[in-house]
Amino acid sequence: MRAMILAAGRGERMRPLTDQLPKPLLSVGGQPLIVHHIRKLQAAGVTQLVINHAWLGDKLLAALGDGSALGVSIHWSAEGESGLETAGGIRQALPLLGSEPFLVINGDIWLACDYQAFVSQSLDGVDGHLWLVDNPPQHPHGDFALEQGRVVDRPGLTFSGVALYRPELFASMAAGKAPLLPFFQRWIAQRRLSGAHLQADWRDIGTPQRLAELDAQLKGGADAV
Repeated sequence: MRAMILAAGRGERMRPLTDQLPKPLLSVGGQPLIVHHIRKLQAAGVTQLVINHAWLGDKLLAALGDGSALGVSIHWSAEGESGLETAGGIRQALPLLGSEPFLVINGDIWLACDYQAFVSQSLDGVDGHLWLVDNPPQHPHGDFALEQGRVVDRPGLTFSGVALYRPELFASMAAGKAPLLPFFQRWIAQRRLSGAHLQADWRDIGTPQRLAELDAQLKGGADAV
């Protein structure tokens, strides 16, 4: 299986930290957010990675290179300074992702779990699988709900930023900038998405305060697995 880490966002809410550094390179527990993902993917046997980049993307390339220092192989998908948003970024990266289902992870989240759970997920009868988490304080109503293993379009749980997709979902999209939510809504209406409630320590590192809180926790000896 291949995996894509989304790393092209500007990180407006993280300014001024992201004025000089792309958000996925911000450090928690002594290493960049994106390196936590890479190490956990490598431990789960996923070594072929695609990373998109836009804002300050040259710094991502300089920090991670071809991935060999972390035991993986990184293929880069450049989107220009403005980026292509989530759906557009995945669509552009399809030639690098192959013909089999692939995992996508937001580069600006932190998640304490064994990524083998993502790798072992099947797509029987569906074209995508979303992992949903309990609603955090900053997003109390959530995004979607689950009914008999299918994702439904009403508030309930929060999309974790981790999903498994068949490439066919994106292949028919027009190239260019495109957000993911409208496609989620279409695919949910077509009953093409399954889902699961992921009960793990999940953080959306969207503000400097949340970054500092997680960093202090990890430096204090909390488990970073």
